[in-house]
Formats: sequence, structure tokens, C-alpha cells
Amino acid sequence: MKKIGVFSFLILLTGSLFAQLDEGKKMLNYERFQSAAKIFQSMLDKNPNDIEAAYWMGQTYIQNTDDVDTAAAKALYQKTLQANPNNPLLMVGVGEIELMEGKTQDARSHFEAALAATKKKDLPRIQLAVGLANVDVKAGDATYAVSVLKQAIDRDKKNPDLFMTLGDAYRKLIDGGNATTAYQDALTLDPQAARASFMIGRIYETQGITQEPIYMRFYSDAIREDPNYAPVYYWLYQYYYKRDVNKARDYLNKYVSVTDNNSKLCYAEASLLFVSNMYQQTIDKANACIAGTVGEKPFPNLFGLKAYAYDKLGDTAQSRANFIEFFEKVNPDNVGPTDYATFGKLLLLYPDKSDKADELISKAVAMDTIKQKKIEYLTDAAKSMFAKKKYAEAGKWYTRVLYQDTGFGKVDLYWAGYSNFLASRYVTADSIFSIYENKYPDDLLGWYLGAISKSGIDSTGAQGLAKPDYQKIIEIGNTISNKDSIKDRLLPAYQYMIAYFAQINKNMDSANYYNNQILVIDPANETALKNKVQFDNYFKQVNAGKAKKEDQKK
Repeated sequence: MKKIGVFSFLILLTGSLFAQLDEGKKMLNYERFQSAAKIFQSMLDKNPNDIEAAYWMGQTYIQNTDDVDTAAAKALYQKTLQANPNNPLLMVGVGEIELMEGKTQDARSHFEAALAATKKKDLPRIQLAVGLANVDVKAGDATYAVSVLKQAIDRDKKNPDLFMTLGDAYRKLIDGGNATTAYQDALTLDPQAARASFMIGRIYETQGITQEPIYMRFYSDAIREDPNYAPVYYWLYQYYYKRDVNKARDYLNKYVSVTDNNSKLCYAEASLLFVSNMYQQTIDKANACIAGTVGEKPFPNLFGLKAYAYDKLGDTAQSRANFIEFFEKVNPDNVGPTDYATFGKLLLLYPDKSDKADELISKAVAMDTIKQKKIEYLTDAAKSMFAKKKYAEAGKWYTRVLYQDTGFGKVDLYWAGYSNFLASRYVTADSIFSIYENKYPDDLLGWYLGAISKSGIDSTGAQGLAKPDYQKIIEIGNTISNKDSIKDRLLPAYQYMIAYFAQINKNMDSANYYNNQILVIDPANETALKNKVQFDNYFKQVNAGKAKKEDQKK
């Protein structure tokens, strides 16, 4: 009887430990990292040699992308591995750390060694860990993960976690079709696998706003399948953040009700003040969030939020200081292209930081997948410099827009060329306006801009570089009946021709002709009237001289 009693106690104890482990993994799936860590730490307190608890505790350090603690995970895995040499699960953990450190060959060696050291019946569990490591870490090999996970599925076709991770691996490979299939297979095995529906929705969302009914249906499915799945609420809060502040607040409240209380929640509340244009209140709330943080590091985005708020208030110094702190504290994987672009545009205001600004904005452009956003980053930088009358810098950024958008139009060409013109970079301006002229041959503005750029190159007019462009303006102008509508283009063209023929070509007849053309469209033009008097006197003298020579011949 005693033996039976001890055996029953061991079964109960083992069952309790498994229940704790499953609960900890569930909290990790919910991204409730504090709750997960408490559970796994409790298990380790009871048994420091608990391999499963040690592995999953390390995962809480790694998967918490808001505050990744690679050092803590590494120390835990190495310590536990020393007590359990060649344990496959811990070897995979060490390999994951090596991936995070960029030691990809060492990591692969540990993964392969772990798989080789695993008994066949335990192989799918270790293969899952290898798949997770290569999916979660940026340097991981998603193709390798797919291969290993498929082998695991061949042995265990009823484990939804295998299909879920396979979906993640395909998603990392930007293979939405196979990822969706894998997530749907996970749902078939576990109808409450809310994360699978959530991730399918994420895939459809990347296809644009036209897919909104589809991805919103999957997000609703995730909530229905598991109302406690916190990530979907936070995602919807972010989705509505700039679209509908009331909906954003509703989803934030739902998120608060099912997640751990931490400074990330405080950040979300502060961000709603920002989107409501309450910038000083945003700063005050963010400061309170940072000051009230206990037992954890403040959520890094609080500093970024302050930087954006100060930027809106025009406080460049404070915005810059908070951006610097944000970039120092945040996980680089959590920095978006808008963060790089906004900080870069701010640094453009500091002459000694222009190289850094260029680096950040270029990174934003390379990072964003939406062409219009890429153009927006470059255009914002250009506008900022133009407003400060830093025309050479503005011209550089506007010109980069042309390289980014091969379908550029008149406006893009105008600002790129005009900024360079104002910076006295006449050759560059002329090359841009030449594109304008070729693309829009009937547009007087293009020929006018080309003409003034060539006049910048040929400041004395001795080479007559602007003459063809001004001739084109006159040619087009002759086809337009309403001359008043184009007077501002015709007058400079005629004036140039007068100067060219009078001073360079020494053809007074042509010069006089163009002066008379001015008087046709602007009879009261004072300069042209004065010129007429001079031309009339000139021709009188010429005619008088001719008459005198004729008389002398007689």
C-alpha cells in the first residue's frame, strides 16, 4: 500500500509540474512575459536542474522583444547545460544564443548535435525547438527551419505547435500561401489556436487595405477562439491608433484586462494622448510612466513617444535628446522606418550630423516596403531643408525622389530642378529641366526653367546657351491665341532675344523685331518703349549714314 501511495504521489507531482509548464508556455504564447517568468522561476526554485523550466525560462528572456535579455538566457542555458552535459534541449538553447550573437556556424553545429543526440520518440520536440530558434532569431535560417519541421511533422502529425511554427517559418520566407496552409492545419488540430487565425490575418493585412474585410474576420476569429489571447487586442489598438482613437481606446482596454500590468500599458495610454494632438500631456504622461516603473526597465518606446511629442511642439533639442535615449534603449528589431526617418530629418538641422541624418533616412527608405512611404521620407527631408533655405541639401533630397520614383511627374521635376537652381547648381538644374522639356514638350514652364538654368551657366549670354529654350517658348507661344495668359513666359523670352541679338549677334533688325513683339502684347511696357526710341534713333542714324554714302558716290 505504501508503494502505491508513493507512486500516486509521484503521478500527482508530475502532473502538477506539467500543468505548470503548460501554463507558463500559454503565458508565453499570450506574450505575458512577466507571468511566464514567474511560473518558470517557481519551477526552478523547486528544482534548479529542471531542464524544461530552464529552457522555457530562457525563451521568456529571448522572446520578450521589448526587452530582450540575451545575457540572462545565455547564462541560464550554459549553467544548466553544465549540470546536464549534452542535453539536446539545452544544446538547442545554446545554439539559439549563438544565432543571436551572429555565430551561425556554431549554432548550426549545436542544432545538428542536439538532433543527433535525441532519441527517436523525443525527436519532434527537439526539432520544434530548432525550428523556433531559426524562426525567432533574425539571423536564423528559415529554410532550414522548414526542413526540420517537416521532418518532425512526418513523425508527429497531431502536434499543432509544429504546424504553427512551420507557418512562422514560411512567413519569414515571405511565402504567404504555404504559411496560411500551415496555420490552418494548426487550427484543424486545435480549434482554439487563436494565434493561427491572428497570423493569417496579418498575412492578409500585408496585401493592403482592400483586404480589410478578410483580415478583420480572422482577427475576430482569434478573439472568438480565445478571448484571452492578448496580442490580437494590442495589434487592433495599433491598427486603429491613427484611424479611430475611440476604437483604439476600446481595444487597449480589452488588452489591459488580459495582460500583465507594466510600463508598456502606460505607454499605450500615453500614445492615445499623442494621437489626440495633446502633446504636452503626452510628455507629462510618459514621464509619469517612466518614474512609476518598478521592478523592470521602462518601456523604451516611452522615450520615442516623448521625442515625437517634442518634435510636434518644435522643441528640437528635447526631441533629439529623447530620440538618442530611445535608440540606445530599444531593441533594433523594434525600430520602424518612420523612427529612422523622423530622427534623420531632425538631425538634418545640425550641420555636423548631416552624415548620420543621411544614414538614417536612407535606412528608412531601404526598410520600408511601400514606395509612397519611401518617397515621403525623402520629400519630407527635402521640404525641411528648403524651408531652412538650405537649397543645396534640398536639391539633393528632391533629386533622390526622382531615382526612387521612375514615374515622377512635373511637380517632382520642378522641385528637384528649382532647389538646385537656387543653390546655384545650374548644370544639375539644367539636366533635370531637360528631362522636364523632353517629357512635357508643350509645357512652357519646362522650357522657361531650362532657359534660366542655362542663363546661370552662361551668365554673360556670350554662348547663347539659353537661346534654343527661349526660341521654343516663342514658338509655342505663337500657337496660343490668348497671349495675356502666357505673358510672364513670353516677355523674358523676347527680352533675352533682344539682348542676344543686340549685344552678342549684333543683329539690330532681329533685336528690334523682338522688342516690337513685346509692344504687341504689352503696349505700355516702359522698357520696350525706351528701347523703341533707341532703336528708332539707331536706324535713323544708320539710314542717314547710308544716304550720305550714296550722296558721296554721286
